[in-house]
Amino acid sequence: MTHPVSRTILLLDIERFSDRDDVEQAYLRRMLYDVTDRALETAGIDETLRTRADRGDSVMELIDANAPVTALLRALLTEVPVQLRALNRMASRSAQMRLRGVVAGGYVTVDDLDGWVGSDLNHACRLLDAALLRAALRERPDDFALCVSDSVYQGVVRHDHPGVPAADFHQVTVGTKNGPLTAWLHGPVPPAGEDHGERGAGEDHGERGAGEAPGGSGDRPAPATPATPGTTKDTEDTRNRPAPAAHRGAPAPGPVLDVNGGSVSFGGGYVAGDQHGVSGGRVTGDVVMGSKTDGDRS
Repeated sequence: MTHPVSRTILLLDIERFSDRDDVEQAYLRRMLYDVTDRALETAGIDETLRTRADRGDSVMELIDANAPVTALLRALLTEVPVQLRALNRMASRSAQMRLRGVVAGGYVTVDDLDGWVGSDLNHACRLLDAALLRAALRERPDDFALCVSDSVYQGVVRHDHPGVPAADFHQVTVGTKNGPLTAWLHGPVPPAGEDHGERGAGEDHGERGAGEAPGGSGDRPAPATPATPGTTKDTEDTRNRPAPAAHRGAPAPGPVLDVNGGSVSFGGGYVAGDQHGVSGGRVTGDVVMGSKTDGDRS
C-alpha cells in the first residue's frame, strides 16, 4: 500500500441514471466524461494532474493538491451549467442529464490494486449521496447542484475569490451512518419540511402516480360516509353496516328494511312469492316481498 497523499476530490453523479435503458445510459456516460473533461480543462487542470475512477453513473477525480481549487470551483459554477444547458436543449427527455457535484479535500491512499482508500474520500461520497443534495438538485433550473466540504469552504470559499462568491454558499448538516457532516451548499437550501428523499415533496417527477383515490388499490380504507344532520349514532351505525343475507343465505337484492320492534304500516295489498313473514306491525295494500309471481293473492 502506498502512502496517503493530499488531494482535491471531485465527484460528479448523474441524477436518475438507473431509470434509463442501456442505450441511454451509455450515451449519458459519454456526456458525463465530456462535461468533466471540459470543466477541468477550463480550470487549467490537465491529465497529468488528475486520476479518474469510474463508478458507472458517476466519476471520481483525484486532483493534485497544487492545482488551483479556486479555478476548479469557478469552472464548476460557470462551465458545467452552460454545458448541461447546451446538451439538454437538443436532447430528448430520456437523454436529459442533470448532475450533483461535490468538491472536498483530504488524504487518499491509492493501493496496489488501484483502489482508493481514505476517510476523507468516504465523507465526500456520503455528501454526494445525501438526500439534501438530491432535493436541492430537484429545485434547480440549471441542472446542476454543488456542495463543498467544510474544509474547502474554510480554506477557499469563505475568502470570496472572484467567481466564487462566498455569499452563495449556505451551511448545511448532512446526516450519515457515522454521524452528522457539516458542508456548504451552493444556492438555496431546500425547505426544512421538504421530503429529502429521491422524490421531491409536492412535485411530480414521473416516478409515481398522482391523485390516487382513497381505498382505490387496497392501500387504505375509503372514508366513512358523513353523518346526515338529524340522525343519531345508532341510526348511522345501522345505515352503514352491511345488509343482512336474504332467504337461504343469498345476498340481499337491494335496499333492506331493518325493523327492531314498534309498529310498521304499509298501504295496498300483499303479493305472495317466496314465503316471507312480517312481525311487529300491520301490513295492508300492495307489498311485494321476494319474487313477484301470478300466484294467489290475499
